[in-house]
Amino acid sequence: MDSSLVEGGLNVTLTIRLLMHGKVSVGAKGESVKKMREESGARINISEGNCPERIITLAGPTTSIFKAFSMIIEKLEEDISNSMTNSTATSKPPVTMRLVVPASQCGSLIGKGGCKIKEIRESAGAQVQVAGDMLPNSTERAITVAGTPQSIIECVKQICIVMLESPPKGVTIPYRPKPSGSPVIFAGGQAYAVQGQHAIPQPDVSEGPSVSDPIHI
Repeated sequence: MDSSLVEGGLNVTLTIRLLMHGKVSVGAKGESVKKMREESGARINISEGNCPERIITLAGPTTSIFKAFSMIIEKLEEDISNSMTNSTATSKPPVTMRLVVPASQCGSLIGKGGCKIKEIRESAGAQVQVAGDMLPNSTERAITVAGTPQSIIECVKQICIVMLESPPKGVTIPYRPKPSGSPVIFAGGQAYAVQGQHAIPQPDVSEGPSVSDPIHI
């Protein structure tokens, strides 16, 4: 999978930032993350906090990055398959990933008249959408990639090649997810923020028991 990148002299150190919804878990109690770190050799960092979104940062040599990235994709694919078992839907939705990229690099990714992004879409076979606006309080934009696991991996490889060829210009202000202004409920002395179908425990407001796992409501 990585031979073309290595042969092309791209076995360099890379950093990829992914934006994910908090409810998309990459494993209970960090076990999956620990396994991904050990098996891929990449540095994997997940932003903390009771936010509806999390930033996953992958850093390391390209071979390690793509190993970790493919493991995350497999986990997402597994989550979709698991959700399908209780669903009446007949067609399986595509796996969707969001990359966070400095806005100064987006021009190179889109290309003149959109030619580069069209080329990436066609050769990788994935859908690629670059957000028109920057993420709040940052100079970064989200790039949404959707398709089969293999097409997404191929697509992200090509995006990385463009990013390596066109480094960001100026200072990049990274996007940091903010805690949602979601409604809070109290139960048994514990505060919970309501996010979609989940109640996420907040820091204790009393001496009540602390709960670490989301509760379905």
